[in-house]
Amino acid sequence: MSEQPELETTPSEEAGRVDPARAAEDAAHPESARPTAGSGPPPGLDVLLDVPLRVTVEIGSARMLVQEVLQLGPGSVIELDRMAGEPADLLVNGRVVARGEVVVSDDRLSIRVVEITGGSPSGDGAH
Repeated sequence: MSEQPELETTPSEEAGRVDPARAAEDAAHPESARPTAGSGPPPGLDVLLDVPLRVTVEIGSARMLVQEVLQLGPGSVIELDRMAGEPADLLVNGRVVARGEVVVSDDRLSIRVVEITGGSPSGDGAH
């Protein structure tokens, strides 16, 4: 066998390489291979931790004609597109990131997260 000449690599090329020892360790201990929910931000994201985000809870929606909206008054009831007991959507900056149960905590409406979703844009029709 002839020896292969060693090629020089740049730091960016090195970053893309897989370390076989690390890959074997990750395979043997998958729980340490990636961060888990609540384990804190990935390294380097600490500069973003105090960026404000708009968090919204959506319990449902309805389509109405302008005429129907103009007829709304005290006591009007609007039927939403969700059934009672169905999870509400938790949106962050307009993207659904979780679903949860609406609960009351200290006389305030709150949401208990029951599912983390993929972060799809709202209005996709999936519930």
